[in-house]
Amino acid sequence: MIGAILPVVGTLIDKLFPDKQAADEAKIKMMELAQKGELAQLDAQMQLAMGQIETNKIEAASTDPFRAGWRPMAGWACSLGLFYEFLLRPILPWLVGLTGAEVAPMPSVDIDQLMILLGGLLGLGSLRSFERVKGKA
Repeated sequence: MIGAILPVVGTLIDKLFPDKQAADEAKIKMMELAQKGELAQLDAQMQLAMGQIETNKIEAASTDPFRAGWRPMAGWACSLGLFYEFLLRPILPWLVGLTGAEVAPMPSVDIDQLMILLGGLLGLGSLRSFERVKGKA
């Protein structure tokens, strides 16, 4: 947003300061302020991420299964869901069918929801932050 405002403010400075040198100095000060604001925003995001990392360390060090165990449990749930959906569900009916028994269709796992959970656990959500830093989002 700052990048969109800078040209407009630059033309305004040109009109307010007829002296070219004074206008250039004002533009440089304005750009420094804008840069400091962007740096402050990036610093705030970094501090937030560092706070989350510290929280993660404390949770991981805990012996309480309700604090330290939720991530591994969610990881195992994702792993078991993927194992079921991609290996067990297609192969088990075929194996049972080899014995001549009739097999009812096995229920499907909502793979979309499973992949959202797995993406969050693996940290794939940081892609949005990367896009924001590069100015693409």
